[in-house]
Amino acid sequence: MELRNSTLGSGFILVGILNDSGSPELLCATITILYMLALTSNGLLLLAITIEAWLHMPMYLLLGQLSLMDLLFTSVVTPKALADFLRRENTISFGGCALQMFLALTMGSAEDLLLAFMAYDRYVAICHPLKYMTLMSPRVCWIMVATSWILASLIAIGHTMYTMHLPFCVSWEIRHLLCEIPPLLKLACADTSRYELIIYVTGVTFLLLPISAIVASYTLVLFTVLRMPSNEGRKKALVTCSSHLIVVGMFYGAATFMYVLPSSFHSPKQDNIISVFYTIVTPALNPLIYSLRNKEVMGALRRVLGKYILLAHSTL
Repeated sequence: MELRNSTLGSGFILVGILNDSGSPELLCATITILYMLALTSNGLLLLAITIEAWLHMPMYLLLGQLSLMDLLFTSVVTPKALADFLRRENTISFGGCALQMFLALTMGSAEDLLLAFMAYDRYVAICHPLKYMTLMSPRVCWIMVATSWILASLIAIGHTMYTMHLPFCVSWEIRHLLCEIPPLLKLACADTSRYELIIYVTGVTFLLLPISAIVASYTLVLFTVLRMPSNEGRKKALVTCSSHLIVVGMFYGAATFMYVLPSSFHSPKQDNIISVFYTIVTPALNPLIYSLRNKEVMGALRRVLGKYILLAHSTL
């Protein structure tokens, strides 16, 4: 097939799930509601953690970073997808595609690592409470956060540069919600088998290793919880850990399906559905499952909102 040069003036056509849906208007409304929910819940959580000084603890700092990553992740994808559907214009420039891929890979990889660090935080808090402030000092916590962002950015830069330098065929129609590696490789007019192996190895490293660490952490937590003398303490710890595991299952399950399973095991339509799940659904549900069920967080939110309501009334 004839090749097209990978120049900044070239463009792709994103054929996302809205274009392939049997009820695009209903799906568009659903995605809009989920996006607004993600903006509101993550934004409120970030606001509370930032303003309330007593929430400046390792656990809540990590929760705040998770909300920030979710907020940025869904905003990289959702507004463009909705705007393209409403304008009936699905093109994205070569440079825009590269930027979207880099940002999505950065946010996804950073969240992948952060969830593993959060599992370690829960392990220390429940299994070694007397050593918590030593093992999870502010310095250690910021190192975890920096490690998540830096490693994720390096991985994203490498994959984005290599993928976008591949020769693409005349048909630049991406049957996917966003510019991601797997659907772009299907457009490449070159042998990508070695690169696909690299992606598989990277996926196993960045997904299965953190999953193993999370499973090990929560297994130790479970043993400790079952030995607790207090029924109330046992119940509280189990509820907290179960909500964390729901988040982990949603995120890692979707990412593993996309980046670890061979492409022959899933179709473009399935990839589209999965991409909606981890770029739109999960960021909307994470704060509700992970944070807003927390009494301390809800109390902080009520105080922060109360202050702003009083301030608004006083200025009227």
